[in-house]
Amino acid sequence: MSEQAAAPGIVIIGSGFAGLGMAIQLKRNGFHDFVILEKSQALGGTWHDNTYPGCACDVPSHMYSFSFELNPGWTRMFAPQPEIRSYLERTADKYRVREHIRFGSTVESQEYDDETRRWNVTLADGTVYRPKAVVAGIGALHIPSFPELPGMEKFQGTAFHSAEWDHSYDFAGKRVAVVGTGASAIQFVPQLAKQVDHLVLFQRTPPWIQPKPDRTFPAPLRKAFEKVPGATRAFRNGIYWALEARAVGFTIDPRLSLPQEKLARWHIKRQIADPELRAKVTPDYTIGCKRVLLSNDYYPALARPNVDVETSGIAEVRENSVVTNDGREYEVDVIVYGTGFKVTDALAEQQIVGRGGVKIQEVWEHGIEAYRGTTVPGFPNYFYLLGPNTGLGHNSVVFMIESQIQHVLSCLRLLQETGGDAIEPKPEALRGFNDRMHKRLRRAVWSEGGCQSWYLDETGVNRTLWPGHTFEFWAGTRKAKPEDYIITR
Repeated sequence: MSEQAAAPGIVIIGSGFAGLGMAIQLKRNGFHDFVILEKSQALGGTWHDNTYPGCACDVPSHMYSFSFELNPGWTRMFAPQPEIRSYLERTADKYRVREHIRFGSTVESQEYDDETRRWNVTLADGTVYRPKAVVAGIGALHIPSFPELPGMEKFQGTAFHSAEWDHSYDFAGKRVAVVGTGASAIQFVPQLAKQVDHLVLFQRTPPWIQPKPDRTFPAPLRKAFEKVPGATRAFRNGIYWALEARAVGFTIDPRLSLPQEKLARWHIKRQIADPELRAKVTPDYTIGCKRVLLSNDYYPALARPNVDVETSGIAEVRENSVVTNDGREYEVDVIVYGTGFKVTDALAEQQIVGRGGVKIQEVWEHGIEAYRGTTVPGFPNYFYLLGPNTGLGHNSVVFMIESQIQHVLSCLRLLQETGGDAIEPKPEALRGFNDRMHKRLRRAVWSEGGCQSWYLDETGVNRTLWPGHTFEFWAGTRKAKPEDYIITR
């Protein structure tokens, strides 16, 4: 590709749910002049990167999909990774957005040109795109997070993060250390436990886990979803309201989550007989403070004779072993890090320079924030999908993405209607929105529940989650209010 590329109207970064959803809706609304920059050689984002054994969604399939592209053919209540990936592939082909994707395009920097009112989007290979607008659909779950353990670099065996799974490695008969007990680990640990000689799980904080109401959809039911008008939509709506009901304990009063906690405690009691192991896996914080996980096979895997749960913490990693704080040494052949992702850093570490040469890091010096999770003052025509405080503890982020996409389209229409060149939120609109939101967040379970989680930044402020019901977010974002925005002509 030439060093100076053409100047498309819009650049979309990323081809996961966010990037593809944005591209499809641009096309459906008459915006055809755009490109999608994807760093990988395939589309799918998180659902392309994560291929670890047992990888699946923990939001029901019918809800974890686009509202405009329902899939009556999901084979399970909770779709496995290959099925979600192929859904995204099919959807991209159906709406003909694949032709807009430039694969192998890693974005290095984005800089706003005050004079031309265009963005300079520079790729790792030197190519420069000069769009009028940028939509960042990079998501939060794409930069693997590794713990800082003394001696990690000395380890002589194999070591990798669950998001960079080494499928060439044969686990049969091996001694395995798994570090971390998050959403990925509870899916791959049961798969590994069946084939390894010994597995030691290093747990810092146990997660609350509830039974996973998973089931296969028999062929006649899938046929009914396909043939009966409105059946898939009605099923999806039922799931939406069932999930939405969970938000009351998270956002109104943690005591309302007591039935959720009782269910999780019953799940531990039913699946683990050993009182010592039971005590290890029972959290000491309010349910919902950290992400609530779903699994039917995790606790039985921990109860296997070839699995140890180690809670004393890691003191150091040696050439062939992991040593705990209380001096125990575990000889291992492989270390798998199930330690999640750099969530707030994924946004804050971007090389983005706005109006007047101001870097995003300067604006976010005291914490990342955006107006309705989407726009930032001083960064005209720049839109985040799944930006600050758009994550959820109870429902599908695809719903949030679609709400934000409508907001972006609304901003683009405002530009068309007014003949404007650039749109950005007023600082006072951002301040008012964030102050109201953080007032709610301070009394929510994620701040008051007595745990440390990736929802909070280093100062203990929740920069990740939306504090209310998703329909509140939808209502607030669907139409951009002209009085909240500065439009430059």
